Amino acid sequence: MDETEFWEIVDSTREAAEGDPEEHADLLVERLVRLDPDSVLDFARHLEARYNRAYRWDLWGAAAVLLGGASDDAFDYFRCWLIAQGREVFEGAVHDPDSLAELLDDFDEELDGDGEDFGYAADEAYEQLTGVVTPDLGLPPQASEPAGTPFGFDDAALAERFPTLWERFGPA
Repeated sequence: MDETEFWEIVDSTREAAEGDPEEHADLLVERLVRLDPDSVLDFARHLEARYNRAYRWDLWGAAAVLLGGASDDAFDYFRCWLIAQGREVFEGAVHDPDSLAELLDDFDEELDGDGEDFGYAADEAYEQLTGVVTPDLGLPPQASEPAGTPFGFDDAALAERFPTLWERFGPA
């Protein structure tokens, strides 16, 4: 599976789910179980590589703005959700997290930002296909610390670092 096919699967299942993250994850599993196990592992590798690439302080700050704060787990699920938004949103956010203000049509704190189910979809599909858990994907482990320079996540620091995102999605 190449990168184009990976993003096509992400996009088509997201569009079919009409913005519902749980439905998106369910549709992704349904789509992946129609593939062979090696293709599911390829999908999982693409997902994990992007998940690890998004382990950045600046994206964590953007998640904190959108979510009203972001614990370790919340940031993990946010990165899965970010990938689930498709290539344009993901790549734009990795390049410039403040651009999420323009890349996102809307953001509902109750519905958006949590891609936990999406993050496990390939594992679930692989297990359904093979009856065993997903093996090690052979990728380097996630870094012990996010990339970039750490900064404070207080309101003033977030508003300064992400002015457009803060203006659109920060606390009222």
